[in-house]
Amino acid sequence: MNALPEVTPRDEHNLTLLANVHPPDWVNPAPAERYNLVVVGAGTAGLVSAAGAAGLGAKVALVERHLMGGDCLNVGCVPSKTIIRSARALADVRDAERFGVQVPAGARVDFPAIMERVRGIRAQISPHDSARRFRDEYGVDIFLGDGRFVGKDTVEVGGATLRFGRAVIATGARAVVPSVPGLAEAGLFTNETIFNLTEQPARLAVLGGGPIGCELAQTFARLGTEVTIIEQGEHFLPREDADAVAVLLAAFARDGVDVRLKTALKRVETKGPVKVLHLEVAGQSVTLEADAILVGVGRAPNVEGLGLEAAGVRYGRHGVEVNDFLQTSSPRIFAAGDICSPYKFTHAADFMARAVIQNAFFGLAGKKRASRLTIPWCTYTDPEIAHVGLYERDAAAKGIEVTTFTVAMADVDRAITDGEVEGFVKVHVKKGTDEIVGATVVAHHAGDMISELTTAMVGKIGLGTLASVIHPYPTQAEAIRKVGDAYNRTRLTPGRAKLLRRYFAWRL
Repeated sequence: MNALPEVTPRDEHNLTLLANVHPPDWVNPAPAERYNLVVVGAGTAGLVSAAGAAGLGAKVALVERHLMGGDCLNVGCVPSKTIIRSARALADVRDAERFGVQVPAGARVDFPAIMERVRGIRAQISPHDSARRFRDEYGVDIFLGDGRFVGKDTVEVGGATLRFGRAVIATGARAVVPSVPGLAEAGLFTNETIFNLTEQPARLAVLGGGPIGCELAQTFARLGTEVTIIEQGEHFLPREDADAVAVLLAAFARDGVDVRLKTALKRVETKGPVKVLHLEVAGQSVTLEADAILVGVGRAPNVEGLGLEAAGVRYGRHGVEVNDFLQTSSPRIFAAGDICSPYKFTHAADFMARAVIQNAFFGLAGKKRASRLTIPWCTYTDPEIAHVGLYERDAAAKGIEVTTFTVAMADVDRAITDGEVEGFVKVHVKKGTDEIVGATVVAHHAGDMISELTTAMVGKIGLGTLASVIHPYPTQAEAIRKVGDAYNRTRLTPGRAKLLRRYFAWRL
């Protein structure tokens, strides 16, 4: 079983956090004779499963070996977006002169204060995911400790035996650390430990150009750290639209992020406090010195130590195997979230858990298919990159012909007044129709804007209809209406235009 990362420093904020999500004085309850649902893992998927089932009247037990709230609260969404906000504030000060605002003394980064704010915000939010809240408000039996299946209807934790009618595996995933000689010995950070920092590294090497690496690379660069991204592939954010990545690459250059593509890390050498990274680029060996290394090369499912074999649950390197109803190979046991999904997002875990509740207890009322979830996502760089549905390449692979409509943010009045003209809204519709099959938004608030397009896809609202949605003027979301206008203009065929010219000539 993998070692659990420590929560440091033990200041008032982290002590408050621990008091909520893993109380040191917690005493597990006496188990009920039988539970309608036992949930293993108290991240987003586990919490939603437990609260949802208990809210319907089910008898529920929730097992967590480390911190309730999972990655999102403790080492993911909450702390990362908090430090990103500090970096954006600094960027606003840096760019203030563009808006006629003079900042004579400049800005000074107080890194310990920034990280204290991160810990404080996390502690402030932690009561929502706390053991006492789920016990007292929802009536869930909370068991803190290592849970493992010992049969097809039984989980053991801390010497207690929990028998169930249904179970949910929601143990999530963890950061992968590549097997590079000298890397572990040199010391490294992942998203699970980087927020423990109290001193700012002068030089940071980021391994991996995925969402975590890109977000934190730009953030630390804005705060004044010398940052280098090392990506073995030809592109960073390889899943995203190439035009979107090009916009972000320009932003990285502006913020001083050194991006090295097609670069392999061969070994790490430690010289006192300095880490020397030995890299290979186009067959040539080069070195890079850093004071800290952040690893963001992927996630691995937490399947070890769960006794899945005893439960008859199949799993592999991608996690627990589930069908489209999120049911495992053991009919009583379901899974949700990062443990089984390629979409490793908090909101995906949330809605997968909702589907599990439906399928586990009310299958006859209409089962919910995971494949029918429309899941948007966003990388919270600046500008943000948000996407929903198919990319053009995905549509082509499925044999779907699409027509693409794009509006540049530079053509949106509010983006111009805000000085935020980088980016675009790009929407793909099925050829010959206005049915939206996918969309990408690159903008400073893309994560908020993508929801309108997601709503349209879920509600079967065509792009032409979005043109008739009145948006407050001026807003950056008006770009979406403009994309709808672009589609509607294509409906004016040469034949229709000729008829209209004749009509207006007759009306003279």
